[in-house]
Amino acid sequence: MLLHRCNYAARSKKYGAAMSAINTGAKGAERSGGQLLVECLLEQGAEHLFCVPGESYLAVLDALYDAPQIAVTTCRQEGGAAMMAEAHGKLTGRPGVCMVTRAPGASNASAGLHVAFQDSTPMLLLIGQVARDQLEREAFQEIDYRRFFGQLAKWVAQIDDPARIPEFIARAYRTAMSGRPGPVVLALPEDMLRETTAGVALPRVEAVFSRAGEDELAELTTRLTNAERPLALVGGAGWNAAGCAALQQFAERWDIPVAASFRCQDHFDNRHRNYVGDVGIAVNPQLAQRLRDADLLLVLGPRLGEMTTGGYTLLDPAQPQPALIHVHAGAEELGRVYQPSLAICAQPAAFAITLAELPAPTEFAPGRVAWRATARADYLRWSEPAAGEGGEMATAAREPRMGGEMGSGVDLAQVIAWLREQLPEDAILCNGAGNYASWLHRYFRYRGWRSQLAPTSGSMGYGVPAAIAAKRIHPERTVLALAGDGCFLMHGQELASAVLHRLGVIFIVVNNGMYGTIRMHQQRNYPDRVIATELANPDFSAMAKAYGAFGEVVSSSGEFAAAFGRALASSRSHKLPALLELRTDVQQITPAQRLDDL
Repeated sequence: MLLHRCNYAARSKKYGAAMSAINTGAKGAERSGGQLLVECLLEQGAEHLFCVPGESYLAVLDALYDAPQIAVTTCRQEGGAAMMAEAHGKLTGRPGVCMVTRAPGASNASAGLHVAFQDSTPMLLLIGQVARDQLEREAFQEIDYRRFFGQLAKWVAQIDDPARIPEFIARAYRTAMSGRPGPVVLALPEDMLRETTAGVALPRVEAVFSRAGEDELAELTTRLTNAERPLALVGGAGWNAAGCAALQQFAERWDIPVAASFRCQDHFDNRHRNYVGDVGIAVNPQLAQRLRDADLLLVLGPRLGEMTTGGYTLLDPAQPQPALIHVHAGAEELGRVYQPSLAICAQPAAFAITLAELPAPTEFAPGRVAWRATARADYLRWSEPAAGEGGEMATAAREPRMGGEMGSGVDLAQVIAWLREQLPEDAILCNGAGNYASWLHRYFRYRGWRSQLAPTSGSMGYGVPAAIAAKRIHPERTVLALAGDGCFLMHGQELASAVLHRLGVIFIVVNNGMYGTIRMHQQRNYPDRVIATELANPDFSAMAKAYGAFGEVVSSSGEFAAAFGRALASSRSHKLPALLELRTDVQQITPAQRLDDL
């Protein structure tokens, strides 16, 4: 430990001296492209970098040795590293930085890049490339990344001149954050990173957005005033705490029910009287009908893609009803599928602040207050689990039960309801893809901005790396990752990264021994012809212990509360991850359906 502290002090001193020399020497200071790249990242405010090391970018790794301001998270697979960077972008609003080596590493990272693209998350993927004199020869692990990632990023480029590194990095940050946010990919030939230059890092850049005009605001105000059954749908990227707070003020003043798009439930406090549920997979049928019955739909941020529109069936793309006001930061998304009555190209958070300043009328149209109140009551009933299998729905104020007969294995609904009551106000919950997530989305009530990290792209394996990134950025907050057994093993090896960096994430693995979502569709479409969906799982608790983490198996609902307490205490005292394996009923495929009933 003493040696580590001495090395860190030496590194800090060396870095300070290097930066001082660069700042005082200005344009005359020669250093490698790798060093200049790190200086540019620092100038843009980068504090974290997620990577799997590779020989193709050793010059950057060497420069990072002298830049302790950037915390380097060493990962076990590039897909996990990319998903950590994507989660960083969700949490901070500025590009998460991922660095990987040539073709095999870049290919692995494409899964996280796809999440960033479909989730509209700012991200910067840096890839070590073959030397410039080897290009176009199919050299060892060579790929043309412009063609490879062309449909997965907002911009893909290669830096061939170290003097242009500042230009490319500044453009990458601005491109990733502006308009509809998304990922940028930069390829870095290894000999370019070693070549010296006198270039200077450019100042920090900020995003560029359009704003609503006076005529648009006037028309919006008129439509909102006259609507009897308005409904706001919030989601997408470009939000922050201030924008979410402003949206809440607007909803209160105008008494408008607010629903969240798929996996964007933390954009609005679910405990608020104006929140009415989420519009995604397995939407509350009453909310789906309310969407159809509304006479004004105010969409703030979502793209209105497949997941949020029930496969483009909740609204008719040919003639959308109700009247649609669509607000989005990307002009290319307005009218892409649904033609709005009023299209507003604006950054959602900034637009919400404008909405909060709109004076509300003294009287609303008849029935409007009841419209909101009924929608809220529907949500409260929908989000409260039954007291037991086959039992009556509990009231909103009822304490969740954790004991008694729950059927075979753990009752996930009761577990989520217990977590809803017990987790700290600022807890962050992460998940990937799978039927297990439907319990979390339905029964947990998210408290506010960035308490949820989940992929709207539907990518399996996301929850584990996202939770690691969240704990790396917010070590003081409780971070929970919920994963199915199939989902967890997509990136379960990143448990080693959590141990390495001493991150007290709590992982909950829902084990039903199969790829549940696919098995559900298989049973519906090809009954009793099961193939390729059964899993042979390890003892997840023993696996966690082998990594050096806390591990425990939970076989019944009554065991969960005490087990969670032990996991939480262990993670806090040892600053190491903890894993709880929940063994659930294989028949309970969704909160409302059993396999044999399909």
